[in-house]
Parts: sequence; C-alpha cells; structure tokens
Amino acid sequence: MKNIFNTFSKVNIFLSNYLKQGHERSIRAKKNIALSFVLKSLNIIIQLLLVPLLLGYLSPVKYGIWVTAGSVVNWFYFFDIGLGNGLRNKLAEALAKNDKELGRIYVSTTYAALSAIAIIIYLLFLAVDKFINWQKIFNAPTNISNEINTLIIVVFTFFAINFVARLIGTILNADQKSSINDLIYTAGNLLSLAFIFILTKISHQSLVLVGLSIGLSTFVPSVIITILFFSRNYKQLRPSFKFIQFKHINDLTSLGIKFFIMQVAAVVVFTTDNLIITQLFGPEKVAPYSIALKYFNIVQMGFSIFITPFWSAFTEAYTKNDFSWMKNTIKRLIKIWVLIVFTVIIMLLISDKIYEVWIGDRVQITFSLSALMALFVIISTWNNIFAFFLNGVSKIKISFYLSVIIGFINIPLSIFLAKNIHLGIEGVILSTVICIFLGTIVQPIQYFKIINNKAFGIWNK
Repeated sequence: MKNIFNTFSKVNIFLSNYLKQGHERSIRAKKNIALSFVLKSLNIIIQLLLVPLLLGYLSPVKYGIWVTAGSVVNWFYFFDIGLGNGLRNKLAEALAKNDKELGRIYVSTTYAALSAIAIIIYLLFLAVDKFINWQKIFNAPTNISNEINTLIIVVFTFFAINFVARLIGTILNADQKSSINDLIYTAGNLLSLAFIFILTKISHQSLVLVGLSIGLSTFVPSVIITILFFSRNYKQLRPSFKFIQFKHINDLTSLGIKFFIMQVAAVVVFTTDNLIITQLFGPEKVAPYSIALKYFNIVQMGFSIFITPFWSAFTEAYTKNDFSWMKNTIKRLIKIWVLIVFTVIIMLLISDKIYEVWIGDRVQITFSLSALMALFVIISTWNNIFAFFLNGVSKIKISFYLSVIIGFINIPLSIFLAKNIHLGIEGVILSTVICIFLGTIVQPIQYFKIINNKAFGIWNK
C-alpha cells in the first residue's frame, strides 16, 4: 500500500511539474488537454453506452430515422454564415491585444445576428413544414409518418434555441478554455444517457420522446454555463444591446463567409451520407454505417483533446509573430498523429470482436466498411492538424476553394459508387475518403510556406 501511495505521489508531482513547464500559451493548452482528456474519455464511454441503449429502445428502422433526422437538422447550424468561426478568430485577436471593449462588441453583435437568423429560419421552417413529405424523405414506413412529422418539429425547435445557446462554446474556445466547452458537451451526453435509460423503463420506441430528451440535454448545460460565465468570468464580455454594432459584422464575416462556404461543404461531405444511404438502401442501413463511424470516431474525439485548444492559440501566436512556438507545436501534433495511425490499425483488426461485445448481432457490419472508416479517420486527423493552423492564422482561401470542389463532387460521386458501381454503403464512405484526400497534400504545403515566410499570392490568403 505504501509503494502504491509513493508511486501515485510521484506521478502526481510529475504531472504537476509538466503542466507548469513551457511557454505560457503551452501551459494553457496542456491544462485544457488534461481536463479535456478526462471529460472526453467520459464522453466516449457515454456515447458507446448510448448506442446499444438506443438500439434496444428503437427498432433498426427508427434508429436509422433518428440518426438521419439529426443529420438533416444539423445542416441548418451552418446557416450562421460563418459568424461563429469569425467570432472565434476576431475575439481571440481582441483578447490577445487585451481589448475587452472590442471583444464585447464582437460578442454582442454576434449574439444579435445569430438570434435574428434563428428566428427567420424557424419561421420559414414553420411556413414550409406542412408542405414537406418527411416520410418520403426518410424513406420510412407510412404507419409512422405522423410520428416523424412531430419529431421534426421537436428537433427543429431545439435547433433554433441551441443555434444561439451554443455560442458560449465559441467564446470559450476563443479564450482558450476549450475544456469548459467539453464539459458542456459531456454534461449534455450524460443527461441524454439518463433520459434514454428512463425512456426504456417507461415507454417503447417513441421517436418524439427521444427528440425531446436529447434536445433538452443539449440545451440545459449550454444555458447554465452561459449564465455562470457571463455573471462571473466574462462580465466584461457579456452581451449588451448598447454594444451591438452591426458595422462590425464586416469584421466577423470577412472571414466568416469563407468559413460558411467551408461549413456548407463539410455538411455535404460529412452529414449527407445518412440521407443518401436512407434514400438508396432504406433507413435500416444507416445503422451499420453510423455504428462503424461512432466506433472509429473515438479516435477523432481523442485527437480533438489535443488539437482543439490550438486553433485560438495559433491565432494568438501568429498575432505575436511567435513562429518558433507554432513550428514546435505542429511537430508534436504530427507525432501524436503517428500514434493514431497505429491505434486505428489495431482497432480495425479487433473491430469484429468489439462489435460483437458492444451491439451483439442486432446490426451486421462488414470488414470492408470498417476498413474504409479507419482510412477516413487516418486522413481526417492528418488534415485537421493543418486545417486548425490555417484556420487559426486566417489563411483559408485555398481551403475555401478545396471545400467548394469537394462540395460539388461528393454527393454525385457517393451515388455513383454506391449504386452504379454497386459498392453499397461502402461506396458512400469511399466517396468521402476520396474527397478529403484532396487536402492531404495541399494544406501541409501551405503550412510550410507560411511558417517559413515563403507564402506569397494565394498561399498567403
């Protein structure tokens, strides 16, 4: 017992010293990473538990409809016209210069603009909803069409609320407090798990109750953190009517419009797959695709622990011309990526056993689908290293053009590979892999040009 206590003490001293070493910016990032590691590890466990719980509560068809409905509604989050990412960079710059008043103007203006957009989108939705055949869109059985219609109203209502409420996460990221944003997300998933567990005891296969449960779970933590931080830590940034200055919209949207187009492309690449699969093969086929994605997405979530704090840290470092720190940080992130490659390969080799323990025989997942998901994660995490750097230093013109190209080719390529080449749902993820591969070489080249002061023309925009 004494040896165990001594070992624990030594580890504790080592971690304490490690977190206090290095540049002030690195110390902030390490503290965020440490807390994020705990929160996202818990989050991964919750999500793994949530899948079999939902599969046990809903039928495979209803599970596929739920996942697809979530994807469809998530498209509308990108109608912030890039204001969220614009605020993240501009607020980070203002904080780096200790200009709290300008930061408050940016925050107040963004809250006002997003509130107006949310109201307009929601009113438009209510106006056109009765003319949309959701049952046909989800390729669902006719006997649950009324349930689907109610589900869409529920999830869209929570979308409109969360469209504004989740802005606190952007502010926390800009202030390099990404771990608090992780706390919001983890608390929401904990509530979801609790609510769904209760549903399994008191009801049966209700899509509407699932929508209400998860909508509330997402909304409540964001509101609580918003109230707490604006009443304490962020009093000087608290949104106020008198600080709304729409002339600063140009500052936010100069980058924001490009971010918006890039987000639209991300929607096309990452969230249309469920709808394509639903239309081509039926909602029940969404389940194997979604489950395989969740399994390998564990690695994406793990990597985000390390990379998320660095977006705004890159913004601060670039503002202060600290190129040495940025170089060293990218090198460390690449070393972590190498470990990710080995981890993903191991996950692929044992995937059949993991699926068997995790979900039993309720859903069949082919090895080829898992292999393509593994490849997708390897490429995606590599791209994210350089995308976070380029986003942070606001050099996104090449990324913008890549996003436009990807946005145009992804859907037709997915349909062609899945239906015409008869690859099935594997063709859908193969299309995504092909599309994101375009950035694998170009973005690192741009990074090296910028970091070595050799970026000219489009490479420096």
